[in-house]
Amino acid sequence: MGIVKIDDQLHEDIRRASAVMVRSINAQAEYWIKIGMLAETNPSMTFSEIVREQMKQADINVREVVGG
Repeated sequence: MGIVKIDDQLHEDIRRASAVMVRSINAQAEYWIKIGMLAETNPSMTFSEIVREQMKQADINVREVVGG
């Protein structure tokens, strides 16, 4: 584990988003970093496509989870 220095305003944005998304501040930052890396390496994919592909790779059927 390492320490990453980030701008105070970005930290505040992460803190507020983490409360909404019911994640820890670290988990929210990790999520944004992962999504950002995936977006950079897959520029033709939308956010929804990236999330759908990650769910598929994790063998999660969202329709089954939410009952749809």
